Amino acid sequence: MVGVDDVNLIPRGMAMKTGAPAGWSHFDHDADIGVRGTGPTLATAFEQAALALTGIITEEPVAAAQAVAITCAAPDVETLFVDWLNALVFEMATRQMLFGRYEVAIRQDGECALEGQAWGERVDRERHRPTVEVKGATFTALSVWQDANGLWRAQCIVDV
Repeated sequence: MVGVDDVNLIPRGMAMKTGAPAGWSHFDHDADIGVRGTGPTLATAFEQAALALTGIITEEPVAAAQAVAITCAAPDVETLFVDWLNALVFEMATRQMLFGRYEVAIRQDGECALEGQAWGERVDRERHRPTVEVKGATFTALSVWQDANGLWRAQCIVDV
C-alpha cells in the first residue's frame, strides 16, 4: 500500500506501461531509500521497481539508446528481486550508464529465473544531474506479493 510519505514522481521520459495499473514509488528508511514497483504481473512490478531505482539517481529523461541483457536466477521471487536490482546497479556502475526502460520475463518452475533487457545511455553528468549513487539493493523491507485486487508489488530498501 502506498503511504502518505511516499514520493510518487515519474521522471520525464520514464513512462509507465499502459493498461492495468502500474507504477513505482519511493519510501523513506533512515539514511537509505525504498523502491517499490506495482503492476498487473510480477514482471511489470519488477520493471516498475527498476524505474524507481533509476528515479533515485536522476529525474531527467534517459534515452533508450543501448540495450543490455540481464539474467538472474534465485531460489525464490524475493531473492530474485534483489538480484535483479543488484544486477542493474552493477551494469550501471561498470558501463557508466543509466537505464530508463526495462523489460522482464520471469519463470517460476522450481528455481526462479529472470531474463531482462535494460535500455539506456551513458551518464551525461550535465544533462542527467545524478543526485546519489545507489550502492546496492538489500533484504531490508523486502517483500514481493500479490494483493487482493490481483496487483503485484515488489519492494526493498536500497543502500545509497
